[in-house]
Amino acid sequence: MALKITVIGTGYLGATHAAAMAELGFEVIGLDVVPEKVAMLTRGEVPMYEPGLEELLRRHVAGLDGSSDRLRFTQDWAEAADFGDIHFICVNTPQKQGEYGCDMTYVDSAVESLAKHLHRPALVVGKSTVPVGSAARLAARISELAPAGDEVELAWNPEFLREGFAVKDTLHPDRIVIGVHSERAERLLREVYATPIAEGSPFVVTDFPTAELVKTSANSFLATKISFINAMAEVCEAADGDVVKLAEAIGHDERIGSKFLRAGIGFGGGCLPKDIRAFMARAGELGADQALTFLREIDSINMRRRGQMVDMTREAVGGSFLGCRVAVLGATFKPDSDDVRDSPALNVAGQIHLQGGQVTVYDPKGMDNARRLFPTLGYAPTALDAVRGADVVLHLTEWREFRELDPAALAEVATHRLLLDGRNALDPEVWRAAGWTFRAMGRPTA
Repeated sequence: MALKITVIGTGYLGATHAAAMAELGFEVIGLDVVPEKVAMLTRGEVPMYEPGLEELLRRHVAGLDGSSDRLRFTQDWAEAADFGDIHFICVNTPQKQGEYGCDMTYVDSAVESLAKHLHRPALVVGKSTVPVGSAARLAARISELAPAGDEVELAWNPEFLREGFAVKDTLHPDRIVIGVHSERAERLLREVYATPIAEGSPFVVTDFPTAELVKTSANSFLATKISFINAMAEVCEAADGDVVKLAEAIGHDERIGSKFLRAGIGFGGGCLPKDIRAFMARAGELGADQALTFLREIDSINMRRRGQMVDMTREAVGGSFLGCRVAVLGATFKPDSDDVRDSPALNVAGQIHLQGGQVTVYDPKGMDNARRLFPTLGYAPTALDAVRGADVVLHLTEWREFRELDPAALAEVATHRLLLDGRNALDPEVWRAAGWTFRAMGRPTA
């Protein structure tokens, strides 16, 4: 009999996972405790921007014209528990308020709410990013609470989604990692992921702690690579070197590779910053804090880049933001997303605004979220409108739309032709040819 799947939590991770499981041919119920979210998904609408996700969802949501009817949503824990053979936990694990540690409130609540309704054999699969040791604790709690007792197992299957590529990363993952305690759990997850495994996705079977550590280790490595090239940008600025050429040269070394070597204002979003901080906090709890002290410097370099962009802008406009009109291109933490959580772009815009600058922001997808977070900033409907009357233009999120802008057209509406590239993604020659003074982090000024 075909497996039935539930997905607990229908945010960014959960909504994507639910739609992808339906695409792989499974009957799926997505559960959320927020009625507005359930209603929205039931209409075939997603609460965030993610390329391809809404189309995937609409292809499978029950009751929509032309859909497969394999996917529906509920708030009823008993219904979800009774329906599913496999239950994926996909809830948020934010940073604790005022601390580095991970807030497990949502995961704990989801597990407790589900477990007490599990009256038959089932596999609960954690996908949320959690501190190492959480899976063993949660497995014990499930055994305690589930009416079916030992017939309910836990497995851990970390997610590796990149915002902007989440649908591809779920349907065609570059690796699948599972932490299991039994052959039955492994067999069930091999059945769930049979299609990507057949396509060649590596399938790594391990224990609970290793599966939990894989995600935080991967994010820590990526954060380290980004902060490394940003540290090199600081040295290049002091020595009058060119960090873009430096990155190109070292990226040709196959041991290093060229990805994540673009210097700029650093990383943000809902994963990397909070994950490396939670990793440090957990290492401290385990008595292994010295192993991860380097991550403190990685975090410090990253946060420092934002202030350096503000300083660079202030210097470029003559030493003060008072009376200065600043156009900011980009609000999201990365392109192809509407996510503004811990966005370096918005952080820079906010700092300049607090120092007296008149800031106008434009972003292709993140405007509504940015307004909610920073309502006192100005917002423009187009890049051209944002630049109109500006004394300086900051490029802070590397959207393709910004790479395709016409520098000559923007030059016509700007008060001063001064562009600072905080992402090293624009072509200096093209902008300088249109009469702009072009500066970028870690690059020569001329």
